[in-house]
Amino acid sequence: MTEVLAVAAITVLAVIAPGADFAMVVRNSYLYGRRTGLLGAAGVAAGVLVHVTYTMLGVGLLIASSAFLFTVVKMTGAAYLVYIGVRTFRTRAEVTVDLEHRAGLTPLAALRTGFLTNVLNPKTTLFVVSTFAQVVGPGTPLLRQAGYGLFMSLAHLLWFAAVALFFSHDRMRGLMLRGQRVLNKVIGTALAGLGVSLALAPTH
Repeated sequence: MTEVLAVAAITVLAVIAPGADFAMVVRNSYLYGRRTGLLGAAGVAAGVLVHVTYTMLGVGLLIASSAFLFTVVKMTGAAYLVYIGVRTFRTRAEVTVDLEHRAGLTPLAALRTGFLTNVLNPKTTLFVVSTFAQVVGPGTPLLRQAGYGLFMSLAHLLWFAAVALFFSHDRMRGLMLRGQRVLNKVIGTALAGLGVSLALAPTH
């Protein structure tokens, strides 16, 4: 599996797996409308760029300083992919929406909510670090690494924008949740499989 395919596969699967970002975008879209949901999605994408920035610096230093430590991080990242795969497989995909406390959100507040939900989420930290640990090697150009990071951010933006569009319409809520149950099984199996295959692959 090439670097590009690995990044694409891990990113797409991880992005659409349910989590804090998904719950936040669903809630805001359902309660406050399409614009609020889309701004939340933009905030999530901006938060991903923060994780990518410090990960690029940290993984690069780790590769340069210790091959052993980098291998440890790589194996830990692979184990995490298996872990979230199993957790996703077992997720019931239920999103609770509080309809009793509807207070309006300003555009800035909507953007900030998405940003903070993502940037303070340790699961996103582990996802980005795990992905870079699997695919970034000593010979990976810095521009390509930046491209991976931008792809991760863009994938988050597109997916959560789609979620916002769906959940801003009441009738779509039940449809997506029903589909998510089956999707979780597929995503979970694929993530766990990727984790195992990457753990067994030779280190860069």
